[in-house]
Amino acid sequence: MAVMARLVYCPVMSAINLSEVLKLPVQERIRLVEAIWDSVAEQPDRIELAPWQAEELDRRFAAYQANPSDGIPWIEVKRRILGNA
Repeated sequence: MAVMARLVYCPVMSAINLSEVLKLPVQERIRLVEAIWDSVAEQPDRIELAPWQAEELDRRFAAYQANPSDGIPWIEVKRRILGNA
């Protein structure tokens, strides 16, 4: 799938030329995405949820609180996904 070159504008910084970013080697683009993601993850309180997302999180948390033993440990989920049953 081809990505069209375009300018990406963010009001707090200058325009980013996407075509220039796409010229970077894959490893460099991965590092760039990781750096951006890490900067977002450092400020979880600044991530705004849509109302439906907040409702779903509240619903899931309430279900967990009602029956904490109903959950499956991550290692078990991962084992099932990878087919190592």
